[in-house]
Amino acid sequence: MRARPLTLLLALLSFSSPAPAFTHIVGPGDTLASIAEKYYGKIQYERLLVAANLLDSRGGTPIVRGMRLEVPSLSYRKVEPGETWETISAELLGAPSRAEVLSVVNGSSPWLTPEEGAEIFIPYNLRVIVAENEQLTTIALRHLGDMNKAWVLDRYNGLKGKRPEAGDVLLVPLSDLPLTEVGRKAALAAASDTCAEAGGDARRAQQRVAEEMPALVADVRAGRYVEAVARGTRFLASNALSEAQLALVHHKLTEAYVALEAQGLAAQSCAEWRKRDSGAELDPALVSPKVLAACERGAR
Repeated sequence: MRARPLTLLLALLSFSSPAPAFTHIVGPGDTLASIAEKYYGKIQYERLLVAANLLDSRGGTPIVRGMRLEVPSLSYRKVEPGETWETISAELLGAPSRAEVLSVVNGSSPWLTPEEGAEIFIPYNLRVIVAENEQLTTIALRHLGDMNKAWVLDRYNGLKGKRPEAGDVLLVPLSDLPLTEVGRKAALAAASDTCAEAGGDARRAQQRVAEEMPALVADVRAGRYVEAVARGTRFLASNALSEAQLALVHHKLTEAYVALEAQGLAAQSCAEWRKRDSGAELDPALVSPKVLAACERGAR
């Protein structure tokens, strides 16, 4: 097995594009365990600090007061019109082939188009130096918690079944990095505009709305129009919905406002619905005359 000099290793690391982290300046009494507990709430996460800062190179490097440590964290961004998992992966993870991992950790699939306006999170690319006689299964177990996820490392790094050699640098996509409140504030303070637009707040809001959306649909179907309006306007007040969510909310609000004879509001909601859903159908056989009339007013 070959061993690479540290200068070559650092050159290799410069080619990776990890998601943004934030910096911790080592202070008096700091240990890796205490820093991990401060930002993650778990002392076991000190292993991430070790790997992210190359502290395991050359047999281990101690931390000293004043040292700048990189603290891994996730980043967030909203999907722009026309983007795909491949284009986002190429931009933020270094290769379009990493779209499989990016889509799956965000609850989707690589062959599906990401929802415009949805806030997704970007895994942190942890750089790992392969040790002597180390296998993908052991790396997967240590950093992903499951040796069966060795296939993720194989595909993510384009190994195609080839066993990595000692001194190789692998990227491990971390998607489970829960931060404490202190850690979250530090990450937000250091976040870049391109990758951390809301620190996950929009994503959490979108997930809450997705869970409650069936209740909005049920309100309209059951004739609970006042409740539907209250629920729908609360969704809109979050200012964090994806385009598809906005389309559905305005669709249901249109129906509720028509039933409540609030024609002006119904027209506005229908206009917003149709603006965000190019496939919105106004088939007279399926849509009530009052809804059609409201939508006609909204289109003027």
